[in-house]
Amino acid sequence: MKLLRYGPAGQEKPGLLDADGVMRDLSAHVDDVAHDTLDPAKLTELASLPTIDLPEVPADTRLGPCIAGVGKFICIGLNYSDHAAESGMAVPEEPVIFMKATSAITGPNDPIIKPRGATKLDWEIELAIVIGKTARYVDQDAALDHVAGYCIAHDVSERSFQIERAGQWTKGKSADSFGPIGPWLVTPDTLGPVDDLVMELTVNGAAMQKGSTKTMVFGVAEIVSHLSQFMSLHPGDVIATGTPPGVGMGMKPPQFLDVGDVVELSIAGLGTQRQTVVAVD
Repeated sequence: MKLLRYGPAGQEKPGLLDADGVMRDLSAHVDDVAHDTLDPAKLTELASLPTIDLPEVPADTRLGPCIAGVGKFICIGLNYSDHAAESGMAVPEEPVIFMKATSAITGPNDPIIKPRGATKLDWEIELAIVIGKTARYVDQDAALDHVAGYCIAHDVSERSFQIERAGQWTKGKSADSFGPIGPWLVTPDTLGPVDDLVMELTVNGAAMQKGSTKTMVFGVAEIVSHLSQFMSLHPGDVIATGTPPGVGMGMKPPQFLDVGDVVELSIAGLGTQRQTVVAVD
């Protein structure tokens, strides 16, 4: 099942994408794609609905973030061996954890807003895990039972804020619009294994990132289990699992985004995103 949210920003309604690629409204069955909706029993109930009977949503309707009410937006750094190499950093011995402000979350095709003072605006395509059931001190062999599904996350980054302004990485990761998620939340039974998903990102049509989740240092089960040793994971929490090589900072010379640039992202089975960089008001 591919769950989504559609409509104007702040007024999104729940929906799903049917087998023919048609968006359908779920408002009669759930209030939103959030929290209780992500419980395994509720997901099973929604999957059993005859989609042909659900109201159709016009194809040109805006897509919002595929999850509402995200409590935590957790990121895993340097989780691809080839990305760590391009960054000139060692592969970590255990997951590197940092947080991204939930106020950064936007729809998959909403603009990226270049912040004031930004000089090194960068891109990062990531596989994101969405938690469906509370996880606390979970073993790896049970970790996937707590996953509601997966989506694309764009971990937009301002490298000058992240690296040159002292403190934690969070300040370079959390500006408004720096967290597009979606277009869909895809349940594990629909997506299948996530250990070799092709990931691609282009800027103005030129290929920048092309990789696969097979080069992840820490897999999904290990990440969920590891995080649950330090904090409770709740339904609707989003975990961005790291990026493959090809970020602007790692190029020689480095390349960064500017106003007017168009970024397109795709992960096999999870759809596509498309964002245009705009100036801050």
